[in-house]
Amino acid sequence: MNLRAKKELAARTFNVGKERVLFVKERLDEIKEAITKQDMKDLYKEGAIKIKEISGRKTVKRKKSRSPGNIRKKVTKRKANYVIMTRKLRRHVKDLKSKGEMSSEEFKEIRKKIRNKAFKSKNHMKEYIGQKNKFLASSQKKNAGNKRKKKWKCKKEEEEKIKRIILKD
Repeated sequence: MNLRAKKELAARTFNVGKERVLFVKERLDEIKEAITKQDMKDLYKEGAIKIKEISGRKTVKRKKSRSPGNIRKKVTKRKANYVIMTRKLRRHVKDLKSKGEMSSEEFKEIRKKIRNKAFKSKNHMKEYIGQKNKFLASSQKKNAGNKRKKKWKCKKEEEEKIKRIILKD
């Protein structure tokens, strides 16, 4: 008995694979006579046709993959403190530069010192900047006085040269 066509018909009516369709051997004569999908449904209700359960994994569980931007790493306390401090100091230095209280050369120099952990805190950096500004201000005053003296010396020398030229004539 070749019931391949009947198995295919049953598979189409119940939307399953041919392998899952089982015919009861005692009722093969009734199954041979079935022609339509409705006949197959009736035989299924009567119990002449059985359908196997799905074997294996019913739902595929995929391994959760991480996207590149969402990686969470536990950062050590030391590094976390470093990051917090550097951000705080860099923000402060940036504000000073934007206000015009700091030149770009000083800005670069202090940024390097921040990177090298030269400052323990924001106050420590403020003290350093304050001392540096005092030193620069005092050196500028000294230089300003020297410039005045040089100009005065130059004027005196020029006057003497003029007098010599006049006396020679």
